[in-house]
Amino acid sequence: MEEAPPGRRVFINHLDSYCGRSVGEYLSTCVVGATLESPEEEEEGDENDSAVGVPTTTREIYEVVGTLSTPESANPPFAKETYAVSSREALLSHLLECEIVLYNITEDASQIEEATWAASALHKEIETFAKQKLFILISTIMTWANTKPVDPEEPEAPFNEDDFRKRRSHPGFVDHIDAEKHIAKLGKTNKKKFSTYVVASGHQYGAEEGLFHYFFKMCWLGETPAIPVFGDGKNIIPTIHIRDLAIVLQNVAEHRPAFQYVIAVDASMHTLGQLVKCISKNIGPGKIEKVPKENAFLSKELTQMQLDMLFVNLRMEPIYLRENFNINWFAETGLIENIAQVIMEYKKARGLLPLKVCIHGPPGSGKSTIAKELCKHYKLHYVRTNDVISEKIAHLEQIVAKEPDRMEREVGEGEDLVEEEEEEEEGENVEAAKELLDAIKENMQQNKGHLGEEYLIKLMKDKLMSMPCRNQGYVLDGFPETYEQAVELFKVEVDEAEEEEEGTMGKMPKFNQIIIPEFVFSLIASDEFLINRIIKLPESEVSGTDYSENQFVHILKHFRKINADDVTVLNYFDELEIHPQFIDIAVYEDSENRLTVSKIIKEIGEPRNYGMTDEEKEALERQAAEERLAKEAKEKAEEKRKEYKEREERKARWEEWNKQQEEVKKQEQELLEAQSVPLRNYLMKNVMPTLMQGINECCRIRPDDPVNFLAEYLFKNSPDIDWNKR
Repeated sequence: MEEAPPGRRVFINHLDSYCGRSVGEYLSTCVVGATLESPEEEEEGDENDSAVGVPTTTREIYEVVGTLSTPESANPPFAKETYAVSSREALLSHLLECEIVLYNITEDASQIEEATWAASALHKEIETFAKQKLFILISTIMTWANTKPVDPEEPEAPFNEDDFRKRRSHPGFVDHIDAEKHIAKLGKTNKKKFSTYVVASGHQYGAEEGLFHYFFKMCWLGETPAIPVFGDGKNIIPTIHIRDLAIVLQNVAEHRPAFQYVIAVDASMHTLGQLVKCISKNIGPGKIEKVPKENAFLSKELTQMQLDMLFVNLRMEPIYLRENFNINWFAETGLIENIAQVIMEYKKARGLLPLKVCIHGPPGSGKSTIAKELCKHYKLHYVRTNDVISEKIAHLEQIVAKEPDRMEREVGEGEDLVEEEEEEEEGENVEAAKELLDAIKENMQQNKGHLGEEYLIKLMKDKLMSMPCRNQGYVLDGFPETYEQAVELFKVEVDEAEEEEEGTMGKMPKFNQIIIPEFVFSLIASDEFLINRIIKLPESEVSGTDYSENQFVHILKHFRKINADDVTVLNYFDELEIHPQFIDIAVYEDSENRLTVSKIIKEIGEPRNYGMTDEEKEALERQAAEERLAKEAKEKAEEKRKEYKEREERKARWEEWNKQQEEVKKQEQELLEAQSVPLRNYLMKNVMPTLMQGINECCRIRPDDPVNFLAEYLFKNSPDIDWNKR
């Protein structure tokens, strides 16, 4: 270990990546030099820190700075600074400001070239260093993937740091091992000023998950009956919790060991099949399905690099870090032994919290419609008594039906069959399933097709305790109906003594927090409103349901009766301080309950599940495009219709105007003709005789100006002119 004090400012590339964010967030809370203290000193230091609430000047916290993988990424809250570097010169200036440089190449292969350049660039500036700088490369155990056993007689003997010179890389990780060798070489020239280390990380898990997120997400969504295991699943995968990797890196930075190569893996040696089965059992359907390796390449969510990592088969033992480092392990025994804590981290890191809703209300109020819309919006599971009963019967019949096939295959298959049963049918007791199935059918026969309350409560509780309902959540449609049903459904199972003691004390049994609803909505409406709504329903919707006139009135009366008692199902939730929210559906006058659904969504808030998948986004975009094209086509058709209509109207107006003009002309002509009759008569009587005489006289005399002569003749000989008076 060097005498120089540990550095405080740490550079990490890609602070927005899984590894970068997790390591950076951890280091930003660590006291510089904490791993150098003995356990007694560390405990004493913790007590002192907690007493003052903040670290003292002698117990400094690491300052984390670094780059982001994409410029649009949000700055991590733990980072002192983030750099959007535009040139290598600018990046180098930032690196020179840091005492410790961490470069992670386990997630993005494009960072290998930058990491190699960064180490080389720092090495060139070695003479300018005022104090020692550390360069730590976070590499991967995939650079060991093709390493041959050290002792052929013991092929299962694990590798350790002493074997690092014999390591042989996976063909897809040759650049990684070249970077390891180059960076290790740079740290040998002047260790007092520039030391380099390589940390070969096992496959990282924990928090929001990295490589194994594919399986966690598939289990969480619950869309497949079994989780795939690629190949035979017998390959051993070295792993390490992301927090333990951060602790190892802290130890390397503070201890500055003489040995440059450190293997960072936990003590587990789990196979791929064991890991996937554990994840499936604790957060998914509980089953796994072995599929050919070739099928893995069909997945769009796994890259080639991730597939290579899943197919690795290595036994590794981190002897050096165990013997030389001060590590307070978070998950030394591996993922399987710490699965409960890992799942809690996963849900918290990704904000995957179950949403549990109960819809209460009278028949005809639209409970089912509202419940299904909420399930669609929030990606929840719709839970209704009839559906649960049908699903359970079908599931039990499926288990019972497999028994003859299993008996036939038992001969000649031996251990293979046992292994298959352990993997695929664990927990399924055929005899118990047959017994329960017979009991359910017999009970339904005795109750005229209805299931008795004892069995109904059991089936509903099993449904709510199923992994999908526990993961995403559910919407309960109209159940429980009574206070007693609610108590039985949500109570915590206790032994008889405790139950008897609780009964004598008059206390309500403790409720099961895993399945108790978070929101309770009670729909309210008058009988008159509900009856009118049912009357307006089409016959096709009413036929075969309880909504016929007599049946509906009967079930409505029953609902009013059980909800008018002193103790109701709503009282149960109220006592647990899950206060029901009442919604008067008559206020909205909405037959499809769209406004009611919107109000409930507003009360619940944002979804707590994964966002839309790429396929869903594509379908939504495709639907939006189709709707846009349909709208544009409709608008064009409407525009053409308007143009045609306007053209026809203009033509009609023009024809009408022409018709009116013709009529006006006709009327004017008739008027002129009518007005011209007196004038014609006058001319024929008084003017024409004189005019004829004047023309004859003009012809006889033949004056030089016949027109003037004729005018004077008419004037002088007009019978209307009295020349004597003139």
